[in-house]
Amino acid sequence: MKNKIITFSLATIFVSSLASCRKFVEIDLVGKRELKYTQDYQSLLNNSTSVERSYYWPVLASDDIYGSDEAYLNTLLLTDANAYSWKSDLVGDNSEDPDWADQYKQIYLFNQIATEIMESQGGTEIQKKNILAQAKVHRALNYFNLVNSYAKQYDASTAKTDLGVPLLTSPDLYVKLDRKPIEAVYKQIIEDLNSAIPDLPEQANFNTLASRPAAEGILARVYLQMRDYGKALQYAELVLARPQYKLIDLRQYKAVPNSYPNVLDDTEEIFIKSLRNIAPTLSLNPELLALFEPGDLRATLFIVDGSAFPWAPFQGKAYNKHRIISANAKITNGPTLPEMMLIKAEALARDNGRFAEAVAVLNSLRSKRFEDSAYKPLQIPGQQATLKLVINERRKELMGKGLRWFDQKRLAAEPGFVNTQTRTYKGESFTLAPNSNRYVMPIASKYIVLNPEIVQNPR
Repeated sequence: MKNKIITFSLATIFVSSLASCRKFVEIDLVGKRELKYTQDYQSLLNNSTSVERSYYWPVLASDDIYGSDEAYLNTLLLTDANAYSWKSDLVGDNSEDPDWADQYKQIYLFNQIATEIMESQGGTEIQKKNILAQAKVHRALNYFNLVNSYAKQYDASTAKTDLGVPLLTSPDLYVKLDRKPIEAVYKQIIEDLNSAIPDLPEQANFNTLASRPAAEGILARVYLQMRDYGKALQYAELVLARPQYKLIDLRQYKAVPNSYPNVLDDTEEIFIKSLRNIAPTLSLNPELLALFEPGDLRATLFIVDGSAFPWAPFQGKAYNKHRIISANAKITNGPTLPEMMLIKAEALARDNGRFAEAVAVLNSLRSKRFEDSAYKPLQIPGQQATLKLVINERRKELMGKGLRWFDQKRLAAEPGFVNTQTRTYKGESFTLAPNSNRYVMPIASKYIVLNPEIVQNPR
């Protein structure tokens, strides 16, 4: 790219429809400086507005969410309602899919950084390698989100042929955009993360920046999704050994919920990513609500009645953690300490010789989540019952983040973990069965018209 302009949003370095990236707009802005110095590239990564947002459709499509009141359903935008209803088209003709477009725009930025940083001026070799590593971590997580939204669940027996997503690793606007196999996408994700780890710090200055535990935490998530539970355990334990991450004791915030730490000070947050919708109103599924036991402070602090939203009250319960935080309020979905504990617990629960250890991990987490008078350590049941406890704990602890959608895809092959879902919207009923094609998001028709090599997902 001839003119490399520093920007603090993706408005001045962007692809006009990244997925249809045959047209490129490049604007020289008065007073802006060319990307030249090492710190210029770090400044791009420091800008959370440009690099933090992820997806939203997996949240709405997951069984975390359910609305029975028309008052709530009528507040949904048409595209949101389409995701909620598992429609065969989310955004309509000639429209961008923001989940797809935003993440590919970010990938373009990370590719630019990765390609140019080592030739930048004014930085040391160590600084340049660190910035390259940070870009790889961001890119890896974006591809993980994309392949698990717009492709089938990873299956080792078919991953070489199942279609993944377009895989771009350089800022080349004229490459072919055919969908690479799922295996190739996962290989790139793992390669990015493993190659990044040696050049990352043990602890970043802020949890919005990539660190070694961030890369390891994403690897734990990746291997969990691949059903490689041994490696998922390995990487989760690496993160859990770090002293800087500590569980928050919810008992400290029962009396004053809005004193809960903002995300930058949250000792559970390893690497901040957030939903594309920064302030969603999420009506929670009664099936999820039924999992909470009396005295569980996650229900007391993070769930409110739908009547608490005066601008659009509704019958039901809503997720509300992001609204009680006084600063930096958002629903985060990057790797966290509780997620690593739950990955460890699931891997142990699947081990015939170690499943009892999973209960100890759950008890360690739950001891910080209940009122003193209500907390009772879980007893060790049989192996399958232990695994069920872990999955239920994941639902409660990680609600609202969109990770449940990925779990539904991963667990659909195992009887008893994923049920058929039915929803009604505008008088029409919609059904989602385990392993349905509708677990794969449709690709916007605009991208296929402009780039016919992109093959649509079956519905």
